[in-house]
Amino acid sequence: MPMKLFIGDVLQLKKEHPCGGVEWEVLRTGMDFRIKCLKCGHSVMLPRVKLEKDIKKILKQ
Repeated sequence: MPMKLFIGDVLQLKKEHPCGGVEWEVLRTGMDFRIKCLKCGHSVMLPRVKLEKDIKKILKQ
């Protein structure tokens, strides 16, 4: 069963971004997710399966 994630949710992932940021905002949902680092603004596309494994906690829904 897929996790219920929505556009605008803020996530904390297990690994931090090279810029040092730990908070990510969901920009696109579906089979692939686009997430944006809230510290530097860099965005990344990830498959749903990989993102769900990497989530430490959901900070804001």
